[in-house]
Amino acid sequence: MARPVIIDCDPGQDDAVALLLAFAAPEALDVLGVTTVAGNVPLALTQRNARLMVDLAGRRDVPVFAGCARPLVCELVTAEYVHGQTGIDGIEVREPEQPLEPRHAVDFIIDTLLSHTDPEGVTLVPTGPLTNIAMALVKEPRIVPRIREIVIMGGAMREGGNHTPSAEFNIRVDPHAADVVLRCGRPITMFGLDVTHQVPATRERIARIAALDNPVAAAVAGMLSFYGRFDSRKYGMDGAPLHDPCTIAYLLSPDLFETRACHVAVETDSPLTRGHTAVDFWHVTGLPENVHWAHRVDADGFYRLLTARLDRYSAKT
Repeated sequence: MARPVIIDCDPGQDDAVALLLAFAAPEALDVLGVTTVAGNVPLALTQRNARLMVDLAGRRDVPVFAGCARPLVCELVTAEYVHGQTGIDGIEVREPEQPLEPRHAVDFIIDTLLSHTDPEGVTLVPTGPLTNIAMALVKEPRIVPRIREIVIMGGAMREGGNHTPSAEFNIRVDPHAADVVLRCGRPITMFGLDVTHQVPATRERIARIAALDNPVAAAVAGMLSFYGRFDSRKYGMDGAPLHDPCTIAYLLSPDLFETRACHVAVETDSPLTRGHTAVDFWHVTGLPENVHWAHRVDADGFYRLLTARLDRYSAKT
């Protein structure tokens, strides 16, 4: 039976690839809806970009909802310098056919969790700032036991940060929301820079995706070719880390990843280190473990999975 999931995102090329990977696995993932948040680009663009991915994948059965347009406390910070002005530069961007649902994303999350009948609950997969998830937890605490797992892209330990010297972008944009989510008491698996930097979208890997005979793969190759420009210059590596699809790859093939149970806390106050994730990897604090922290990945296996799933779209063309 397919696992019911809600994907909460801020597309972003890597969010877009995560969506397309999830949409290609209906036997494993029942995507109940896609909720969007301000992050990589403002909310008006993230919701549009998510709807474009629904169009591209031919998954008009998946509704898309717009959520919070700014963080809980901080001013919004965006990342057009990485993702381009559209958020998904590298492909043709147009007005989607898929409509935007009128309900607020936070209300959709709450309503779905309270009404869904799966005895194990619904898995939340946030790949952007955690504003929508935190708002849902605060607004309606009854959803907490209905959450099976929260699978997060965010944070960093040994890699420091990619937005500030000590903070990863998603957590830095809304550290107060991250703090709420990490304290919620439900199982959390977290994919930070320490593991996502192990899966760069190299030119060879993009070429294998581009060689697939379908429009979805061509779009992924186009987005990743643009997306790689900034991080290739920044890190001096061949290709940019493909962060967000790690969450979906884990749900499809958890054996690709190694995780360790840790206590993870977020710095919310310091102007210097706001958004830093303090990962107690060696259990030095004695604090209770609240996160399964991913720290190693089979990168070649990850790209075999991604390429094979994108090849499924070939049968639809």
